[in-house]
Amino acid sequence: MRPTTPNPSNPNPDAPQLGTRLLALTARADAALARVLPSEQQPPLELHQAMRYAVLGGGKRLRPLMVYAAGHALGMDGIELDAPACAVELIHAYSLVHDDLPAMDDDALRRGRPTCHIVYGEAMAILAGDALQALAFEILAHDPHNGRDAARTLQMLRVLGRACGAEGMAGGQALDLSAVGRKLTLAELEHMHACKTGALIRTAVRLGALTAGADATALDALDRYAAAVGLAFQVRDDILDVEGESTVIGKTAGKDAAADKPTFPSIIGLDASRARLAELTATALQASAPFGHGAVLLEELAHYAANRSH
Repeated sequence: MRPTTPNPSNPNPDAPQLGTRLLALTARADAALARVLPSEQQPPLELHQAMRYAVLGGGKRLRPLMVYAAGHALGMDGIELDAPACAVELIHAYSLVHDDLPAMDDDALRRGRPTCHIVYGEAMAILAGDALQALAFEILAHDPHNGRDAARTLQMLRVLGRACGAEGMAGGQALDLSAVGRKLTLAELEHMHACKTGALIRTAVRLGALTAGADATALDALDRYAAAVGLAFQVRDDILDVEGESTVIGKTAGKDAAADKPTFPSIIGLDASRARLAELTATALQASAPFGHGAVLLEELAHYAANRSH
């Protein structure tokens, strides 16, 4: 029997590492995602069940939190942030479904559960990912709560599209696939992850900032923050792949090394990877400093990305 969709009101497994304010925003993102996803009772049933399974099965919700944190830094906490928060998480969920497929990373475990294609089959998982990507653009283009003008909405759609395509996640994944078994330089590795992981994190921050009406100076500072956090997140992921346990990190530990994929520890070693992580965190905190007390959530997320255990 197919698993039922997890209740989005259940405690997030990542909750112990997040502060009270971020926990509340995680719950807010979960509730918003549950609203925008098609009902499991709406045909085609299996496709909609697979979509909800892929999105609502836990997760750190880092990207929606980045949207909310960027808005908060600029004095906005309203419902207008929910649509961009959902859009980036739907894109992230689609990318995970496709990354886990046998033709990609071939993984059977995600967030401590069987991956989408293990439960629903490869064909349905591909369709679920496709549908999640389309839904992300739909909800961003048609948000009844936003007060944006058409030009800004188009700008946000373009930013999201760029993060998904050949200059973002798809390009990063292509670089990742071609890098298996090769020795990359540190610069090549960082470029690959700036596309594969960093592009969507930068987009999350930018969408939150654009929704809040950020000027060019604020956008530049927030982009420097997001670029540093995005790369720090990946460095920490690579460290966890070496040091973590599958039951804790929620996915197969040691898989990158087994697949001969280039990682920060394999290229520069664990100690240098930890040093790079500290350097990136410091860069992120420096970039967020001009926002004063408004940067409190950005700062907490920077520390979280660098210190999480899963």
